[in-house]
Amino acid sequence: MELIQETPDLSAYLAADEVIDHHHPLVRDTAARLAKDAEDSYAYARLAFEFVRDTIPHSQDSGDLRVTWRASDVLEQRTGICYAKAHALTALLRAEDIPTALCYQTFDVVHGLVAVRFNGAWHRQDPRGNKPGVNARFSLGEEQLAFLPDTAAGESDHPVLYAAPPPSVLRALRAASDRPHLWKTLPTTL
Repeated sequence: MELIQETPDLSAYLAADEVIDHHHPLVRDTAARLAKDAEDSYAYARLAFEFVRDTIPHSQDSGDLRVTWRASDVLEQRTGICYAKAHALTALLRAEDIPTALCYQTFDVVHGLVAVRFNGAWHRQDPRGNKPGVNARFSLGEEQLAFLPDTAAGESDHPVLYAAPPPSVLRALRAASDRPHLWKTLPTTL
């Protein structure tokens, strides 16, 4: 699948905003701590991916009822669903000047992941968190995502790379009083 930038301006995929708040001190401190152990930007990206995947539990897997959406809140509260974890990883990567986009798949609901830009190409990564049956890995080669869509069942990969979360994703996250409420309002389309 060919990935398509929502905007041709690559600087949009380095920008900070209310959600991808990589200017926040907690995001900056976390990025600096991870960067100390990385010999280059590729190693940093892999470390940041593994940090978000492995140290921030997916709230459905852990039973956490809290809903997070801003990257700094995800890092502080150490919980989030796929969208929130993608926001946190995007902020950590952009904090170190690695162009990062938000991207999505559709199953019964929309699933969020990221794409990083290395060597002139975009590479999708899924920091959702591993569990039995899910084994996502950081890769610039063959994708190792959490889930593969079954096109015969109407599931799909979205080719658009977003610089900021789509309104449907943000509306659902911001309006949710807790995760059970969020589960009833997750977007089914972008």
